[in-house]
Amino acid sequence: MTAVYCDQNNMTQIDAVKEYLLSLQNRIVAELEHLDGKTAFREDAWDRDGGGGGRSRILKHGGIFEQAGVNFSHVFGNELPPSASKGRPDLAGRGFQALGVSLVLHPHNPYVPTTHANLRFFNAGNDGDNPVWWFGGGYDLTPYYPFIEDVIEWHKTACAACDVLGGDTYRRYKQWCDEYFYLKHRNETRGVGGLFFDDLNEPDFDTCFEFVQNVGDSFMKAYAPIVKRRCKHPYGERQREFQLYRRGRYVEFNLLYDRGTVFGLQSGGRTESILMSLPPRVRWEYDWHPEPESPEELLCKDFLRSRDWLGELE
Repeated sequence: MTAVYCDQNNMTQIDAVKEYLLSLQNRIVAELEHLDGKTAFREDAWDRDGGGGGRSRILKHGGIFEQAGVNFSHVFGNELPPSASKGRPDLAGRGFQALGVSLVLHPHNPYVPTTHANLRFFNAGNDGDNPVWWFGGGYDLTPYYPFIEDVIEWHKTACAACDVLGGDTYRRYKQWCDEYFYLKHRNETRGVGGLFFDDLNEPDFDTCFEFVQNVGDSFMKAYAPIVKRRCKHPYGERQREFQLYRRGRYVEFNLLYDRGTVFGLQSGGRTESILMSLPPRVRWEYDWHPEPESPEELLCKDFLRSRDWLGELE
């Protein structure tokens, strides 16, 4: 990444991003409550000892969602945590501000996919420095009993969100998502992907911020139709047990690889909010393999790998 030094009022940028992220959290929570139809989110406001804080919103035992978390945080400090400066050693030792919205949704019904989304803004610089800023984030989908039409529509919405940056943005961020949400020790993707980006600061702040807003605004457009189509699909103990088994992969990724989890813990964030991404119920089974030609094998063989989903339309 080539560093871009802000030539605008720094606090104006931070304030604009914060206003949008708080609004996004409010809108997504309202849409999810309407979609769930049974339970409201509870809110926990928290302060961070080193500076900043956030508000965590959690829904449990809903009509559709077994657990759903939509969190906002704005933290700051005198030195970037190692996870944030690992790829940018020139920024080590700088003060920082980090703002973000992160959500993870775990439905009851195994035919409704789990999903994750995250948008974040970093600003690094001490007094007298030219601050360096960048955006990151994305979203991805983790089905248990997938439908190809759902996956294609998910990726069509993600592709449209990339229009403002043009070119091959969707292809690059889709590939980045496949590579990031990959369980190396299992040789499989976490799900069917979506978008992932980081260190975004070109061509300028306004264009990057517009793109980030497009991604945030497109999330429920992509996810809500899938929920509505699948939330009443009948299921039994077999499907529920497979869902709990596959949730184990979600736990493995978040605890072994996820940079957001590491950053939150290293920066002294609220542990309960950071780990709300973990499912409320999960199971592991030693050396388990799906039955040949079963729906469970279909997921493992045909969906948990990088594919050109939009090429399915051609």
